[in-house]
Amino acid sequence: MDPTPEPRRAAEAVSRADAILIGAGAGMGVDSGLPDFRGRQGFWQAYPPYAKLGLDFVALASPRWFRQDPGLAWGFYGHRLELYRATRPHKGFAILKRWADRAPQGGFVYTSNVDGQFQRAGFPVDRIHEVHGAIDFLQCLDECGVGIFPAEGQAATIDPETMRAVGDLPRCPRCGTLARPNILMFGDGGWDGSASDAQAARLRAWLKGLAEAQARLVVVECGAGTAIPTVRGFCERAAHGFSATLIRINPREPLAPPGSIAIAADALETLAAINAFMQL
Repeated sequence: MDPTPEPRRAAEAVSRADAILIGAGAGMGVDSGLPDFRGRQGFWQAYPPYAKLGLDFVALASPRWFRQDPGLAWGFYGHRLELYRATRPHKGFAILKRWADRAPQGGFVYTSNVDGQFQRAGFPVDRIHEVHGAIDFLQCLDECGVGIFPAEGQAATIDPETMRAVGDLPRCPRCGTLARPNILMFGDGGWDGSASDAQAARLRAWLKGLAEAQARLVVVECGAGTAIPTVRGFCERAAHGFSATLIRINPREPLAPPGSIAIAADALETLAAINAFMQL
C-alpha cells in the first residue's frame, strides 16, 4: 500500500503534468458562499418562499415559466444573476489558475456551472467550456435571430418576501421580447447552444493537440456529483483516454476509478493542501 498521503500524490502528479484539465461541478462554488441546491431541503433552506409553493430546483429551472409566469422565472434567475455577480471566487480558483499557467500546454476548464466564476477568477475565456451555458448571457425568448447577447446592463428587481421579479424585466435588444438566460434548463428545447458548441470545439482541438504531442495530462475534478454526472463522466473519459491521473475532490461522493486519486474533502481545503506540498 502506498503510504503517501493523497494530497502529496496529487501534488506530484500536478507538478509533472504538461497540461491540466479542470472539471468543476456545483461543489466548486460552495467555498465561495454559493448554494449547491443539493436536494429539496437544501434548496428550500436557501429559498424559503419556494418551499411554500412546493417548487424545488428542478421545477423552477424550466423554460416554461418565462412564458407562463415571467415574474416567477426572473425572480429565480434574476436573484441568481445578482448573486453570481456579487460573489468573489475563492482562493482555490487562483490555485488552479497557477497550476494551469505553469503547465507547458496550459489548462482548460470543463464546467457545468453557469456562474461565471472561472472568468471572474481570471481564466482565459477561450479555455473554458460551460457545458450548460452561462447566466452572464441572454437570448430572446421568441428566437428573433438576435443570437446570444451579454446580460451586462440588464437586471431584475426581486421582492425578497416572494422571490418574484417586479417592474421591468430583461428584454431582447432587437425585438423587445422578454429575454431569458442562455442556460440549458430541464426539458429545454429552446436553448441556444451555439456558444457552448464553440467552446466544445476549442476543447476538442486542445485535447487533440495534447494527444499529438503525447503530453502528460492531469485531470483535476472538483465538486462534481452523480446526480447530474456530466462533468464526472467527462473527466473519467478524458483521464481514461490519455491514461492520465484523475484527481477527484468531492466530500460526499469521492469514489473514483482504479488508479485515481480520490479525496473526500471540500475543494478549497484540498486544493490548498495539494498546493502546499508543491511548495515544499
